[in-house]
Amino acid sequence: MKYFLIVFDGMADEPIPDLDNRTPMQVARKPYMDSIAQQGLVGSAVTTPQGMSPGSDVTNMGILGYDPHTYYRGRAAIEAASLQIPMESTDVAFRANLVSTDGEKMLDSSAGHVTTEEARELIALIDQKLSTRTLKFYPGVSYRHILIWRNGSDNVELMPPYKFHGKEFREYLPNGDGDDTLTRIIEDSYEILNDHPVNRRRRDEGHLPANMLWFWGAGRMPEIPLFFREFGKTGAVVAAVDLIKGLGRMVGLKVLDVPGATGYVDTNYLGKGQYATAVAADVDFVWVHVEAADEAGHENDIEKKIVAIEQMDKLVLGTILDWTRKTEQDVRILLLPDHPTPIATGSHSAEPVPFILYDSRNPQRTSLPFDERAVPETNLRVEFTPDLMKMLLEQK
Repeated sequence: MKYFLIVFDGMADEPIPDLDNRTPMQVARKPYMDSIAQQGLVGSAVTTPQGMSPGSDVTNMGILGYDPHTYYRGRAAIEAASLQIPMESTDVAFRANLVSTDGEKMLDSSAGHVTTEEARELIALIDQKLSTRTLKFYPGVSYRHILIWRNGSDNVELMPPYKFHGKEFREYLPNGDGDDTLTRIIEDSYEILNDHPVNRRRRDEGHLPANMLWFWGAGRMPEIPLFFREFGKTGAVVAAVDLIKGLGRMVGLKVLDVPGATGYVDTNYLGKGQYATAVAADVDFVWVHVEAADEAGHENDIEKKIVAIEQMDKLVLGTILDWTRKTEQDVRILLLPDHPTPIATGSHSAEPVPFILYDSRNPQRTSLPFDERAVPETNLRVEFTPDLMKMLLEQK
């Protein structure tokens, strides 16, 4: 038996007037998801714990089987783990986004999805100019980077930049311990990056510049038990973004790097499916994460989200299901979005999400659709997110 956890990040949504009050999940052609839904169990899950924010860090930690109320210490520390950045218990990690601004307003929290190659050049200069004995910058993927503050404080309010697109960013500057230092870096980064050759070229090519840093998601490294110790299964993770890779690395999963996996709608969907099936020969459990629909939601782009869902269905899930049939491999699959990312708001929602639990040995019959309509209709409701992993692994 092989176990697959498939998370299509931010896939769930709300009814959209331009889609005749349907959602992208309802409109998208997703025959593979619909097929295993008809042969499996369709339920609803609360993935955001009471009192916590519906970030992918919190929701994915819970889906992976770990209670965020117990283990969560902040997003950036998880991403630092992915980059294998050494951290002491007294250190604080900050997510450092490269963003686009006109000097007053937040134009785009992903800097027009700056390429990793361009970003590395910019972060290298930032590190050269702004690092100190206690502050150090580390490059990540695309717009996602890390600042480590040795002996720093995480007692500071930080607003994720995707929450105030089009607004004056000075209204959302850091507030709390060390806010003067963080604000100074934000302001200095604009002076350093705005007229950089990379950004002059991006503007000439019609792209938004990656011309400022923005900090959020501060956290310390948590103490968290290994997946094998908790569940008795060996495992691997197939993902593009540092957050998911970091969670996998923290709990001892084998972390795979898929060529062409970008964490955006142009990711290598087929490669993710192929790498997932290849590594399944060596481990019991494979976690596959695809960011594409979430990014489309943040961009308020209906068409991109529909296309992303269709690509995830055909090239990720389809590749996995085709492999199971060719190899006659028994599988259990848990497939779900980690949270909704509604087109209307461009931000995450804490609303429950639909999920599929499929077992090739024990096909079911259900008439529930695999989309948001199933949430109020199903009798299979999971209120405590870590219970999902126990259901997948057939553990009480």
